[in-house]
Amino acid sequence: MKEIIAVKPIGIIHTPYQEPKGMPIQGKFKRGVTGTARIFPEYKAGLKDIEGFSHLILIYHFNRSKEERVAGKPFLEDTEHGIFAMRSPHRPNHIGFSIVKLQSVKGNVITFSEVDILDGTPLLDIKPYVKHFDSRDKVKNGWVEKHFLQSNIPKRTRI
Repeated sequence: MKEIIAVKPIGIIHTPYQEPKGMPIQGKFKRGVTGTARIFPEYKAGLKDIEGFSHLILIYHFNRSKEERVAGKPFLEDTEHGIFAMRSPHRPNHIGFSIVKLQSVKGNVITFSEVDILDGTPLLDIKPYVKHFDSRDKVKNGWVEKHFLQSNIPKRTRI
């Protein structure tokens, strides 16, 4: 099955990040930065009861990526890995996700912290983060684990 699947944005994400430089590798490493997601009016009713969750999973389109790769070098190191073993924007479908901390919902605008998304990114979907569903025990972290051995926040080796 190789049919094209079309998706449409449900809103636009706004953040202080105009480019990847200065953006954390994951939003949880820079907690004080906030962003917003402006949900298009026709999807506003979908926000009902979302304020009961502390965290959300934002699924979005890496709209600035014009490349498609099956391997690449992640921000943390200069070693090449398969695209499905990393979170590069240069994926076959340019789909990204971030777990963010919900701050507030006012009308059709969600304000959140723990941001690692570029400004103007199209939002494709929102899912509530539920610890009973989304947290796992005995997790293996592959090649990423070595970057956390000293319990430090890893620094990008490349931009």
